[in-house]
Amino acid sequence: MALQSVASQLIERWRVDPASSYQSWFLWDQRLKNFRAIRRGLLAVVAEIEADTFGNAYRGSSLETVVHSIAEQRQIFRGADHAFLWKPKLRIPDIYEHRINQQAFGRFLDTCLCSSEETALVDAIHALDRQGIKGLGPAAANLLYFLHPTLAVPFNTAIVKGYNALMGAKVKLGRWDQYLAMRQGILALNDQHRTRLSNDLGAIAGFLFDLGSGRYPLPPANDTPDAISQWEIDLAQVREESVANRKALAVAREHDHTHTQIQGWLRDLGRALGYEIWIAANDRSRTHDGGALGDGCLRRLPETLEAHRAADAICLIDVLWLDRSTEQVVAAFEVEHTTSIYSGIVRMLDLALGVPDHMSARYFLVAPTVRERDVRAQFARPAFSRVSELDLRFLPYDALEQHREAIARFGTGMKGLDAIASSLRGTS
Repeated sequence: MALQSVASQLIERWRVDPASSYQSWFLWDQRLKNFRAIRRGLLAVVAEIEADTFGNAYRGSSLETVVHSIAEQRQIFRGADHAFLWKPKLRIPDIYEHRINQQAFGRFLDTCLCSSEETALVDAIHALDRQGIKGLGPAAANLLYFLHPTLAVPFNTAIVKGYNALMGAKVKLGRWDQYLAMRQGILALNDQHRTRLSNDLGAIAGFLFDLGSGRYPLPPANDTPDAISQWEIDLAQVREESVANRKALAVAREHDHTHTQIQGWLRDLGRALGYEIWIAANDRSRTHDGGALGDGCLRRLPETLEAHRAADAICLIDVLWLDRSTEQVVAAFEVEHTTSIYSGIVRMLDLALGVPDHMSARYFLVAPTVRERDVRAQFARPAFSRVSELDLRFLPYDALEQHREAIARFGTGMKGLDAIASSLRGTS
């Protein structure tokens, strides 16, 4: 059976499989929200390296904040932080205590941040490879993917296994020249199947990840009719198992449902208090309370926000309350059920520090009560130092659920929410 025909069959089965990384990660609404936050975090890493304030440990560094945010992405990025964890006995990856290597890593990130040209990215990889930094290999390509998703291919063991199995290749882990060779092969494969995949290389990386994880049986080397028939039966079995094992996927979707429910509470409470409401652009069509979450809410941001260079981030803030007369944001809410708080905070910083006259707005991180301790621990880290410029408050789910109706009926302005939320200033 021709390779192109094999790949086509596999991709078709994979796309419709409810448990595939395509359905559960690539099409996940929250996936795209991290891109700008990760870019901004890497800018902070570069700035700290240039100023020699990065430090000599991974824990507590700005790099840990960014990589942790990547590792919390579903499926293919789980474990992405392992490559960056400081292993003192092996002295790897050698970018924490070795200043010259650290600077080389900073130049690599800076070049990739500042250029969107393919040749510049490849040249930056070659320059980093020549430095010969012990323990810093192609896993760093996961950082590049979030900067240039149409140019950089994510990288991990399962993706390499999937590529080798499908293509009959022998790509080895841990070498940049091997990664670049695999990248060229993946770009060609993606081009052949573009109509079934995407310009975003996360789609084909997810496909190879699922292959390499053993989820999908590869076609037999012996392409006799009987062997091919058995392979197609095995593929059908994967589909049946996916339907039977939807429970785990349902749990993940329930998390999204809870996120939508909290947004709905904030939407209705803001309306009751007389504010215009903005729902995150990628959430407004979600089903809620018999309609769409964005029903009756603003369809466009006010001109002062829409024209701002950070508008693409601001429009993804989960909920905004705006004054009807001035069109100023009165309150901004980020709902964090299970995911990293990092990207949500970055979006609120873009609004508060980037758009004039918005420092005085209220900013709320809305999360389960059990996450408060974790949130306060996160805010004690250097990467969140700029958050101290905001009066950022923690609003627990249970307090919102318990008091929202009373606030809607008897409250005015922001007094009710201020009473049930606690300040994160001075967290230690």
